[in-house]
Amino acid sequence: MAAEGEVSMHYTTDDALSLVGFGRFQTLVLAYSGLGWIAEAFEIMLLSFVGPAVEADWGISGAEQGLISSAVFAGMLIGSIAGGLIADRYGRRTGFLFTAVVTAVFGLLSAFSPNYASLLTLRFVVGLGLGAGHVLSTWFIEFVPAAERGTWMVVFHACWTVGTILEALLAWVFFLSSTAIMPVLGWRWLLALSSAPCFVLLIFFPLTPESPRYLCSRGRTMDATVILERIARMNKGTLPPGVLIFRPEKHVDNNLGTSETALLIAEDNTGIEEDTSSKSSGIVAFQALWSYDLIRSTFLLWFIYLANYFTYYGVILLTSELSNGKRRCASVRTHLMQPNSEFPGLLLAALLVDRIGRKRSMGGMLLMCGVFLAPLSVQLGEGLVTTLLFCARTCIMGSFAVLYVYTPELYPAPSRNTGVGITSSLGRIGSIVSPLVIVGLLESCRRKEAVFVVDLVLFLAGVACALLPRETKGCQIQ
Repeated sequence: MAAEGEVSMHYTTDDALSLVGFGRFQTLVLAYSGLGWIAEAFEIMLLSFVGPAVEADWGISGAEQGLISSAVFAGMLIGSIAGGLIADRYGRRTGFLFTAVVTAVFGLLSAFSPNYASLLTLRFVVGLGLGAGHVLSTWFIEFVPAAERGTWMVVFHACWTVGTILEALLAWVFFLSSTAIMPVLGWRWLLALSSAPCFVLLIFFPLTPESPRYLCSRGRTMDATVILERIARMNKGTLPPGVLIFRPEKHVDNNLGTSETALLIAEDNTGIEEDTSSKSSGIVAFQALWSYDLIRSTFLLWFIYLANYFTYYGVILLTSELSNGKRRCASVRTHLMQPNSEFPGLLLAALLVDRIGRKRSMGGMLLMCGVFLAPLSVQLGEGLVTTLLFCARTCIMGSFAVLYVYTPELYPAPSRNTGVGITSSLGRIGSIVSPLVIVGLLESCRRKEAVFVVDLVLFLAGVACALLPRETKGCQIQ
């Protein structure tokens, strides 16, 4: 009985967040992290407009134009891993400070590039900052109560779509507007103004709190308690009675394999010493991904990420290649219209993720995306092609949103950002391979083969989702 009374006087971060609920504090965290996601969308979306403008201005070749985008993606491959390691070792705030400083400073400097080589170099460094942008999503999710994580992470993901639309509108003003400002503004102004959201992040950075989950994982439970008390005050709630402790997840359900269950029933880590692990935490975070308990999930997620990136950009390429001509003057208008298909995908994800679970939501939407793409292997009317591509992009966007909910839930706090960073980094290989495969097949008049490759990748990814050993719906996280 005494033991039971003693246990009742302790609570975890999840207990505290579930009691105080989602309120004003989390809304402000969402606004800040969402702005960071919008900033990343700005920098990615502008590649579609800056490349052709630089080609026309400097007379570079088509291959050199393509290298501008490749430089950014190459930087993101490295930045994703580096950002994850920084956030897991030095804190979430340090992680997104890195992405904001690098992206803002070098994004602005890109606007003053005197030549092609300097532009290429500066955009590569911008990619390093953009790659670490996932730290903002994991920072946000660590403030959200377990029962509401799925829905609110989908809302967070909607910020990406908002960013793509705003950037397309900005490009329309600079490149297609027929007003008097057109001769003055150009790609340099677009680069400069697109870095503005990151400077806003830097202005409000001093007000941002560290993640209490991260603090607990480093043994700093007193600091975490201070932040939880601040959350309770702002949300007009109260914390559970007792003392905050750090305890690894102990949720067990029938979807877990025995090895995953063993991980979750690990011993209580309330005695973690911050200074003991500070020098080796980056190495430990990386090694955890290869542990017997997580290696299966890690490998499956690598393929699922690769499939999502491959298909997402594949659908965009199919939209361009299968649409009828007249694309030269409608380029920006096309980029304004395409994201409209992403909002239904986000809505679908929000409806499914907390009802049928993460695995079923991802797998179902990946398979449905393949179903919508399959008829495109033959000649169809323009209206039907547009409808099928719209539905396919809806499904792949929904899958993407759920994937970004599932991954940070899967990994424990000490290795969460490292896990998300490496998986998303490897997934970006899919975005690099996609144009090489799909455009190459379509330009060789092998339309059926192009659609078959995408459908095969989607089918295998759907199977991979079913093989994931753990469902995280409703689970407590560290």
